[in-house]
Amino acid sequence: MMFVIGIVLFALAILISVALHECGHMWVARATGMKVRRYFVGFGPTLWSTRRGETEYGLKAVPAGGFCDIAGMTAVEELQPDERERAMFKQKTWKRSAVLLAGPGMNFLIGLILIYGIAVAWGLPDLRPDTRAVVGQTACVAPEIAKGELGKCTGAGPAALAGIKSGDVISKVGATDVDSFTDLVAAVQKLNGPTPFVIERDGSKFTVMVDVTQTQRFTDGDRSSTVGAIGVSAAQPGPTHYNPVSAIPATFVFTGDLSVELGKALAKIPTKVGALVHSISGGERDPETPISVVGASIIGGDTVDHGLWVAFWFFLAQLNFVLGAINLVPLLPFDGGHIAIAVFEKIRNTIRSARGVLPAAPVNYLKLMPATYVVLVVVVGYMLLTVTADLVNPIRLFQ
Repeated sequence: MMFVIGIVLFALAILISVALHECGHMWVARATGMKVRRYFVGFGPTLWSTRRGETEYGLKAVPAGGFCDIAGMTAVEELQPDERERAMFKQKTWKRSAVLLAGPGMNFLIGLILIYGIAVAWGLPDLRPDTRAVVGQTACVAPEIAKGELGKCTGAGPAALAGIKSGDVISKVGATDVDSFTDLVAAVQKLNGPTPFVIERDGSKFTVMVDVTQTQRFTDGDRSSTVGAIGVSAAQPGPTHYNPVSAIPATFVFTGDLSVELGKALAKIPTKVGALVHSISGGERDPETPISVVGASIIGGDTVDHGLWVAFWFFLAQLNFVLGAINLVPLLPFDGGHIAIAVFEKIRNTIRSARGVLPAAPVNYLKLMPATYVVLVVVVGYMLLTVTADLVNPIRLFQ
């Protein structure tokens, strides 16, 4: 039941984010003297509407987005006599750009507010954690009696007996340099008996002899094998907690790091088509493949079902950052495409003015329609692919 509630709540949160995106356009358009004809949440048949001043507000039947209709967004629109001087395409470049940036800007603002709230309520994780082989805990060496299930053991393990402590960094095992905990596991599993380990502690390095013991591990699917072990686990750094004041700079620093990681993920989107097709045809779903609103809502349902509200809000913050970034792509029909045209017209007319030539006519959007349709086909096609993958083989957090 909580899973279904989580899906509905996250879908509603996405719809609110989109509605606020359109509010950003509307508010700045009004502030700069433009006419906003309509502001609607959803698409399709109108369920309810009301008019206040010169703007019609309403809800439509399909809750899959929204729109803000600003008079004269392009020069090819038909305008009423009272709209001609207030037409968007006639406004100064900075006004047009401000209106167009306000939508993505609202998504970025939502993301920042959510990250700030997480910082104060739960704390923020380190997006650039120490990747070295840092020891979290030492323990006895228990055999793996079934895949993922450890048996019982007592006493101290080889690492503890050798003097290794929580927080130590293991940089070398025998003759093998170790750069990560994964490297450490791989190196130790090949060993048996006394082996020199290079330890870093409090800025100093020293060597200890560890008597590597043999135990059972499922290292190859469902097959058990005998490998070396020393009884250590990787350090799991917890979140850093902040008060309402210290959370302000922490929010911006964290968001900067998060933006870098999201940028890397967005750059990989074109390379994930094959993985999406593979998951639709019955293959395992790559957790790094893009998701649709459907997939995002399913993940939101998982977080609520397990009581992980911090993950719910963090995922919503990431989604808003992604929505804002995608809308800044300098191609029509994205906001970034309209900004690019406004800037192009400004540069072109500045050059013409310097040459003593009158300004040129506004860009003819009709001539750009073929390119716009190509972008739409690619975007809609990719969206349908992700929706299909999310329906057939969704990414689940706890399965």
